[in-house]
Amino acid sequence: MRLPMIAAAAALLAGTAACTKDNSAPAISVDTLKQVTEKLSSDEFEGRAPASEGEKKTLDYLVERMKAAGLQPGNKGSWFQDVPLVEMTAKNVSPLTFTGGKTPISLTYRSDMVLGTYQVVPKQEVKDSDVVFVGYGIHAPERGWDDYAGVDVKGKTVVILINDPDWQTMELKGDFGGRAMTYYGRWTYKYEEAARQGAAAALIVHDTEPAAYGWGVVQSSWTGPQLEQDTPGDHMDQSKAIGWIQQDAAKALFASAGQDYAKLVEAAKHKGFKAVPFTGMKANVSFENDIRRQASKNVIGILPGSEKPDEYVLYSAHWDHLGRCDAVNGDDICNGALDNASGTAALIALAEAQVKAGPAKRTLVFLAVTAEESGLLGSKYYAENPVFPLAQTVGGVNMDGVNLVGPAKDFVFIGVGKSELEDLVKPLVAAQGRTVVPEPTPEKGYYYRSDHFSFAKLGVPMFYGESGEDLVNGGKEAGKKASDDYVENRYHKPQDEYDPKWNWDGAIQDLTIFYQLGRQLADGGAWPNWYKDAEFRKIRDDSRAGK
Repeated sequence: MRLPMIAAAAALLAGTAACTKDNSAPAISVDTLKQVTEKLSSDEFEGRAPASEGEKKTLDYLVERMKAAGLQPGNKGSWFQDVPLVEMTAKNVSPLTFTGGKTPISLTYRSDMVLGTYQVVPKQEVKDSDVVFVGYGIHAPERGWDDYAGVDVKGKTVVILINDPDWQTMELKGDFGGRAMTYYGRWTYKYEEAARQGAAAALIVHDTEPAAYGWGVVQSSWTGPQLEQDTPGDHMDQSKAIGWIQQDAAKALFASAGQDYAKLVEAAKHKGFKAVPFTGMKANVSFENDIRRQASKNVIGILPGSEKPDEYVLYSAHWDHLGRCDAVNGDDICNGALDNASGTAALIALAEAQVKAGPAKRTLVFLAVTAEESGLLGSKYYAENPVFPLAQTVGGVNMDGVNLVGPAKDFVFIGVGKSELEDLVKPLVAAQGRTVVPEPTPEKGYYYRSDHFSFAKLGVPMFYGESGEDLVNGGKEAGKKASDDYVENRYHKPQDEYDPKWNWDGAIQDLTIFYQLGRQLADGGAWPNWYKDAEFRKIRDDSRAGK
């Protein structure tokens, strides 16, 4: 419990409440939630891949619904913000081979490994590259941790473990927050750091529990067209090849190098770990890229403020999904019904409710972003090129899927302990007779896996929360069963399809909280900040001070 924050929280709540009109939510439309989710996740939209026919249909439909809700176009008279992207599709991928060990290792694309590149080049080759195991691939001087200390990996192939060194700690204590993942545990960070260290190739060992998803998710997400921001320089400062290898393949690789996989994994968990070169071993792989440059689009609708139109409260959700993907029983459309047609539907339903309540003092912004599934690219582009200045953006709520299994007794703050928005949400949860509970799977790093993170990195407090697993009907056992079933059988697979039997009562609970939070922020005068020990506090303070 944050005892030092109680006084500040009370002042924040009082300041907001004093400026707030009736904060009871107009009814959130279940019909809207159903209609928008079913429409966007239908086969007609082909999985809503950016820069596809599915995108065009999605944009047209979102504008139609935003207009009908009563919003105005948010970008100088336009509903859209162009997001420049480059699409690369790997082809003719050779086996990934390792020679010079006890036995030659040859890994097959898709089944044993997946590969790609950030570099925008038509052909890529990693040839006779030395191999080094760098543990968790973390360089964190502020934590006294450097997996690259004493080793030069320029031009070499680094093999990296997923998540943080202390992810198996059941407490939220440790060099990297114990069970809770930090950004150092995310695959995006590991490739970024490998590139900074000059590695030619970076391979992450897949392990289902610390990765938070099975190999099928890696396979569907990392094969086929891959998107990246289209920026000057074509990302030539990045590694030539990045990808994942199956854990069994990694064990075979270590054995061929004369290394004990289990012992090295254990050693990598401890401060002072030294990277291990696989002496004499060389990595080789080559592939070609089909390259296509195009712009995708973010969709922006606004409800202008009545008194402070140049101060902004933001609701965000990503409209995209994976498009065509690996077929399951002949179905190759990843419809993305829960992820994230349902969150986009929530964005529209909240817009309808806010318009019905009338303009707030501050401007409410409803942002549907592209290319979340490709690495938060749409929200990243908006945050780096904001239509509305981030220093004037009070905060907001991000939605990446809604509760479709029924009302819950509990509510979870994702990435708990970060911002004062949590102090505003707690009484809203309590008013529903629910309790705030710890994140059940903090090791999965959900805080770093959705669009709120793009804004957080640049200082804007964004709230991300959801129903917990303690369901009114069936309790924790039923909630966990439903969660596990989705992750194992539907997440990023063609089976994530609309189901008319879904129970929307839990979604209405959560969206009512999001409505009330947004209305408090938009009708109030407070500027909630990050907690003093949050990694984004200084960025926000500097932004608000005009630095």
